[in-house]
Amino acid sequence: MTSFRDLPNPHADSLKNLQLKVGDYEIHAVPTGLFGLDGGAMFGTVPKVLWEKSNPSDSANRIAMEARALLLKSPTHRILIDCGIGGDFIAKYGDKLGAKFEEMYAIDRGATSLEGSLKRLGLTTDDITHVIFTHLHFDHAGAATKAENGKVVPTFKNAKHFVQRANLETARHPNRREKASYFGVNFEAVIANHQMEILDGPVKDLLPGVSVAITNGHTIGQQYVRISDGKNTVYYCGDLIPTSSHVRLPWVMGYDLRPLELIEEKAVLLEQAAQESAYLFFEHDPYLDLVNVIADRGDFAVRDRFRLT
Repeated sequence: MTSFRDLPNPHADSLKNLQLKVGDYEIHAVPTGLFGLDGGAMFGTVPKVLWEKSNPSDSANRIAMEARALLLKSPTHRILIDCGIGGDFIAKYGDKLGAKFEEMYAIDRGATSLEGSLKRLGLTTDDITHVIFTHLHFDHAGAATKAENGKVVPTFKNAKHFVQRANLETARHPNRREKASYFGVNFEAVIANHQMEILDGPVKDLLPGVSVAITNGHTIGQQYVRISDGKNTVYYCGDLIPTSSHVRLPWVMGYDLRPLELIEEKAVLLEQAAQESAYLFFEHDPYLDLVNVIADRGDFAVRDRFRLT
């Protein structure tokens, strides 16, 4: 049986290595581990004959997915944007649900983890000063808490966390479609420990050089993050544009609540990124970290693909 972990990187020949700094921030990818999702769900109405060229699937029709956080490291700040799934499924969710997560998403407990990636950058979870959640789906915020001595506690004990109020309300009272994606165990301990700052709408200067904007097409109250010094700009796309394949406007996920609205939200971000020659950083692309984009006959296309070094 073919595993998505054994499939080749279709972009290997076009990848460029990149060291990137924005203002005082060193920009680092923080991969937290591979998992698998059904390719049809990830690409909605796009035919498999098209999407499998850029995202090959295994014999179970699963494609590889990364849960990739972004670290902004300066002399005074160590900011993490999203934090991945985490690993305490049985301890946090219970034996039945925890085992179901492991099996359903084929979660990789191998060499890559949040803690391991931070260690390679000379950091631990205690060194993180801020965590920005794009939204509270389990694959973006699951690692924000951990099981410790039979209790669920914040993973980043010295960090201030940020989330949009609209998304927190959605997470606490999810609709039937998203109920399997939001779990209070992933964020309530952060709130109870007085480490969560709740935002109401876009914020221009949330932190030095860091702003957030709101989108509602994927889930209510998702925020994407802009990091800029006026020369270099990086957008952390979250699930607005989860992989480089989703740069094409009609390529949306079956998971998106409001696909037509999401397409318009993508167009706004992509137009801005193309004009600025900005970098788009992808949370779920298993093959690369970021790209530049260009306008392309009423749509958008990838210009260059990069791996951060």
